[in-house]
Amino acid sequence: MFFNKKPFIVTKLDYTKPFIVLNLKTYKEGTDSSAVKLALIAEKVQKKTGLNIILCVQAIDLKEIASRVKIPIYAQHVDYKPVGKSTGNIVPEQLLNINIRGSLLNHSEKNISLNDIEKTVIRLKELDMTSIVCAKSQVEAKQISKFKVVKPTFIAVEPPELIGGEISVSQAKPEVITKSVGVCGDIPVLVGAGIKDNADVKVAISNGARGVLLSSHFVLAKDPEKFLVELLKGV
Repeated sequence: MFFNKKPFIVTKLDYTKPFIVLNLKTYKEGTDSSAVKLALIAEKVQKKTGLNIILCVQAIDLKEIASRVKIPIYAQHVDYKPVGKSTGNIVPEQLLNINIRGSLLNHSEKNISLNDIEKTVIRLKELDMTSIVCAKSQVEAKQISKFKVVKPTFIAVEPPELIGGEISVSQAKPEVITKSVGVCGDIPVLVGAGIKDNADVKVAISNGARGVLLSSHFVLAKDPEKFLVELLKGV
C-alpha cells in the first residue's frame, strides 16, 4: 500500500446541507479539458452556495481534475481488488493516492452484483472513502441498506427508465423518493434520473432525500454555470 506524502486540502462534506452529485459520465463534453472547465465551474458554484457538490469523473481524468480543484472528486466506479495482481481493476488505494475520496458504485450503466457491492463498500470504508451506491428502485435500495458488515455512505435511487430524460423522478415518481427514504433507515438517500431544474431538487429534498444526482442536464448545458446556479437557487 502506498500513499502520497503531501496532504491534500479537500472541501469537507457538511451533512447538515444538501448534496449535489454531478456525474460527467463519458460525454466528450465532460472529458479532458472540458472536464476541467466543468470542475472549475462546480467549485465556483460550491463556494457561492456553500452546498456539498461532488463531481464524479471518468478514470482517465481523475488525477488531473483532483489536482485542480478542492471540491470532492469521486470515481464513477471502483473495484474491491487489492494492489498488485488485479489487472484492469480500479484499485481504491491508488485512487486515494491521487486525492480521490470516494466512488459511485452500481450505476445503471455499470451494474455489479450485490455481493461485489458489499465487498467494495467494505474496502472503501477501510480507507475512509465515501461510497455512493446506486439502486434502480426502493426494493434494491432496501437490499443494499441491509448489508451486515458495513453500510454505504449514501444510497442513490435512480429509476433507469427516467435516466437522461426530460421527465424527472421528482415529477413522475415522487413516491419512489419517500419509499426509498423509508426503507433505508439512517443511510442518507440521494435521488436521480431526469433531475433538471430547481423544482426537481426541492421536491426531492421535501420528500426526505438528502440531495440529488444528475448528469446530462449539467454536462450538456449551453451554460453549465448558469444552469447550476439556477438549479440550486434557494436550496
